Amino acid sequence: MTTAPRKHHPHQRRTHRSRRALLRALPVSPATILLLLFLAGPIGYCAYIAFTDLQLTGQAESSFVGFANFREAFGDERFLNAVWLTLVFTVLSSLIGQNTLGLALASLMQRASKPIRTLTGAIVVTAWVLPEVVAGFLLYAFFRREGTLNAVLDFLHLPSQNWMFTLPILAVSFANVWRGTAFSMLVYSAALNEIPKEITEAAEVDGASGWRRMWHITLPMIRRSIGTNLMLNTLQTLSVFGLIWVMTRGGPGNRSQTLPLFMYEQAFQKSMIGYGTAVALLLLLVGSLFSLVYMRLLRTEV
Repeated sequence: MTTAPRKHHPHQRRTHRSRRALLRALPVSPATILLLLFLAGPIGYCAYIAFTDLQLTGQAESSFVGFANFREAFGDERFLNAVWLTLVFTVLSSLIGQNTLGLALASLMQRASKPIRTLTGAIVVTAWVLPEVVAGFLLYAFFRREGTLNAVLDFLHLPSQNWMFTLPILAVSFANVWRGTAFSMLVYSAALNEIPKEITEAAEVDGASGWRRMWHITLPMIRRSIGTNLMLNTLQTLSVFGLIWVMTRGGPGNRSQTLPLFMYEQAFQKSMIGYGTAVALLLLLVGSLFSLVYMRLLRTEV
């Protein structure tokens, strides 16, 4: 004689599900607490400071000013100039420079001999692992009026110029490409190695040229790696400070002053912590918008 299965009360089922969810969340609770303590906490405090007139010196206490710091920022021509230069710096050095050069190096290294791959990889990675300040001094020595670039141009009887004065944003963009391309190269090398050789060999048999194989086979098959690389490179480039500070300090004038340098100037050189923190939150918002766009593109490719 069989007995009917026992039916649990809806309240008991909910309690059982809640207990299981709690047990599953228990292993990650220490990491969650640390994130809330060391990440969400400082961000929340910075968000509060951005709505005050807090200063480093000459002030007994701060007061709440609402959106005054943000209104001041959008009415400040120097802030708008910093936003524009940040976008130019990000597009030139990250979206175009590091991404394109990293993919090109990864593709060429696949066809090169082992000694060439080892030597090229060592040179590119060495530039990446150098401290940002050291890389900045090296590139400053390369672009300065009496630097390496002008010495080469003079030797070739080509016109030279003061690159740090005439084209400062292009000089720092090139410096960021030189320093950060290794990351893109490593990402794309791993992605290209995952492409089955049978597919590329079949395309070669069908007579597809190298550019057609790259456009119709390689790029579609590594598109998720491209999206991930673009997102990480963009976020890293938006926060570049030391490299530009060492090379130009945002000058001459403010012609290479990106948002991180503008924020530093307002908060620590002019002692306006509230205003500088408001700029930092706007920079965080720009990075979040880029992240949302990339994540949305990645989701649509699944």
